[in-house]
Amino acid sequence: MFHVEAISVRPLSVPLHDPFVIATGRVTVTRSAEVRVTLAAAGARAEGLGEGAALWPVTVEDQPDVLAALAAAAERLSGQSMVLPQVDGERGVSLAGLVELGAALDEVLAGKPVARAALETALLDAWARLVGMPLRRLLGGARGEATRWLETDITIPIAEPARMAELAQGWAARGFRHFKVKVGKDMAEDLAALFAIQSAVPDARFRIDANAGFSAAQAIAMGRAVEARGLVVECWEQPCAADDLEGMAEVAAALAPPVIADESVKTLADLGRVCAARAADGVNLKLVKSGGPLGALAIGQAASEAGMPIMIGGMVETRLGMTAGAHVAAALGGVDFVDLDTAWLLDGDPYRGGYEADGPRYELSAEPGLGVTAIG
Repeated sequence: MFHVEAISVRPLSVPLHDPFVIATGRVTVTRSAEVRVTLAAAGARAEGLGEGAALWPVTVEDQPDVLAALAAAAERLSGQSMVLPQVDGERGVSLAGLVELGAALDEVLAGKPVARAALETALLDAWARLVGMPLRRLLGGARGEATRWLETDITIPIAEPARMAELAQGWAARGFRHFKVKVGKDMAEDLAALFAIQSAVPDARFRIDANAGFSAAQAIAMGRAVEARGLVVECWEQPCAADDLEGMAEVAAALAPPVIADESVKTLADLGRVCAARAADGVNLKLVKSGGPLGALAIGQAASEAGMPIMIGGMVETRLGMTAGAHVAAALGGVDFVDLDTAWLLDGDPYRGGYEADGPRYELSAEPGLGVTAIG
């Protein structure tokens, strides 16, 4: 039996070096919430941390909504007890054994996936600390334990083409070669930016993300244009609107690189619809889309069984949120595309630990839980 001794919530607002501009929005400061959960069992206690990052309108919730929902949930869950299953060190915890935890969170945070993700992450972090293992091992067993290294891309937000090329060149000097380039607002400007990055970093490998900003015809036209210029495109992410599965399917059939569904897939049911419509080749997992690590892990397991390429990503998050995403990727034994870079886009770091970075390569900590500590 595990006892929830305390839950505290605070805003997590960290300025960015440059505005983070995508097809559907612009942010200059993180719009997140931090949750701290103190969990006790058998005379021991541990504090876990979780981040819920809003990016309105990609997320329906914005920071004030997340904070209010978490404050209400904290009042209801503080002092409560819950049963958590035994952890198999070889296989990790069974998702089927976490029904009670899922039901408790659904009851207090229904329809609030960003807030739910923050609280679920903090609970899982505290639980993993109590049992003395990294979260990736708790969720993935021996496979998670063995997966400590990940290599991420770096995101180039929408800006003037010359500025986007300058940013890419700066990241290339730090060892980055995989570039998640945001497009979807103006095709002529988008193409100019892509070609400018190609000129600045000739060996760049592109992951092009329209954030639902294109029609199928526009996405295919862009695909043909970059193909003609010889860009190395690793994938196309969410070219069309989330509910335009017909358009997504048209793009997936027309372009050779895989199409990765992001906004179209928040739940297992969404993944089933995307697969049935042949609307994407792969899926982007994000904790805040799916209500936390467990929902993202379930989608990842289903996608893996279906032979689909998997990306792990996030919103605009600190080291805390990025580390949580990395543990989900590690629990799956690694993924095809890692997009866990936004902590490097921030003008400050309120946390330490979780991972050590060597350019784009993460080495996850061997500490229990997430291994992340708040500074101050």
